[in-house]
Amino acid sequence: MSSNFLEHSLGSLTTTAGTDVGMAVAPEAVKRARRRIDVDQLYEAVLAGDRTQMARAVTLLESTAPAHRVLAQELLVKLLPHSGNALRVGLTGVPGVGKSTTIESLGMKLIKEGHKVAVLAIDPSSTKTRGSILGDKTRMAKLSAEDNAFIRPSPSAGTLGGVAKATRESMVVFEAAGFDIIIVETVGVGQSEVAVSQMVDVFCFLALAGAGDQLQGIKKGVLEMAEIVAINKADGPNLKQAKRAARELAAAMRMVRPEDSLWHPPTITMSAVENEGLEEFWGHVQEHHKVMRESGQFEHRRREQQVGWMWSMVHETLLQRLNTNPDVVAARESVETQLRHGEITPTLAAEEILRAFDGATGD
Repeated sequence: MSSNFLEHSLGSLTTTAGTDVGMAVAPEAVKRARRRIDVDQLYEAVLAGDRTQMARAVTLLESTAPAHRVLAQELLVKLLPHSGNALRVGLTGVPGVGKSTTIESLGMKLIKEGHKVAVLAIDPSSTKTRGSILGDKTRMAKLSAEDNAFIRPSPSAGTLGGVAKATRESMVVFEAAGFDIIIVETVGVGQSEVAVSQMVDVFCFLALAGAGDQLQGIKKGVLEMAEIVAINKADGPNLKQAKRAARELAAAMRMVRPEDSLWHPPTITMSAVENEGLEEFWGHVQEHHKVMRESGQFEHRRREQQVGWMWSMVHETLLQRLNTNPDVVAARESVETQLRHGEITPTLAAEEILRAFDGATGD
C-alpha cells in the first residue's frame, strides 16, 4: 500500500468523513484533538508495550468523536505493519456457561508457557440507558493481575450482534504491542457469534449439559460456525450428563458439516474451574491452526476477513448517515404517521425515506 494512497485517504477522511451526526469532520476540530493526542507518541508507546498507552489507544479507537476517528485511523495505519502475527481465538456460549472462567484458566496456562495473552471481552449494553457493567476484569481477577495479560472489557454500544465497533481495531493494537494470543469473548446473546466468527482464526463454542444448548446451537447456526465444541462444567455429578451431551453434539456436528470438510470439529468435555480438559482444548486449537496454515486456508481466511470488515464498515456508516441525515429526519415523522394510519405500505414508506436520503446526498 503506497504512502501517497494512505495520505490521500486520510486527507479525505479529515475533510469529508461521515460521522455519527452526519456531518463532515472539521479540520479545526482535528487540530484541537492533535494538541491533546500525539499519534506518533502513542504509536511508539504501543510498540513498547506501555499498558497505560495501550488502553489509551483502544479508548481512542472506541471514541465516536469525529476528530478522534480521524486520529484513530492514522494510528491504525502506523500499527498495521506490526500486526497480524497473533492467533485469534473466538469464544462464545450462553450466559453462565463459564466463558470468563475458561478464559482465565486458559490464559494462566498460556502465560506459564511463555505467551502474552490479550482478552477482548464484549459486554452487552443496555438498550435503554446504553450503559454497560464491564465486569469481566472482576471475573478474571487472577489473569488481570498478570504482567503478560491484558483484559479489555468493551461495551457493545448496541452495535450489530453485540460486538463493539472497535473490536477489530483493538486486535491490531494488541498484536502490535507483542501479544501473540488474542481471545475475543462474545456476550453470548443475539447474533454476536456471527460477527466474532468473521474476525478470528478459530471459533469455539462452549455449551452446558442439560440446558438445551445443543438444540439452541443448531437453531442459531452456531454449530455450523463452530470449529471446536466443548461441554463445560463436566465435573462431579455433571460428568456423566456432560459426556452424553458431548455425544449428542458430536452427532449434530456430523449432520451440519460435509464429509469432505478440511476440518472436522471435535466435541470434548472439560471443567475450566477444575482445570480439566484445558490441555485437550488448547491442543485442538493448535491442531486447527496447523491444518489451516498447511492448507493455505489461514491466509485466505485472513484476506477475506479484511474484505468483510470493509463492507461491514460501509454498511454501518451508511446506516449512521441515513439515521442522522437532516432530510431523512424531517421526512421521518410524516412517513411514519402515514404508515401508522394505513395510508402507505411499508415498501413505499421505505422508498420515501430513501428518496429523502438520495436527494440530500445528490444522487
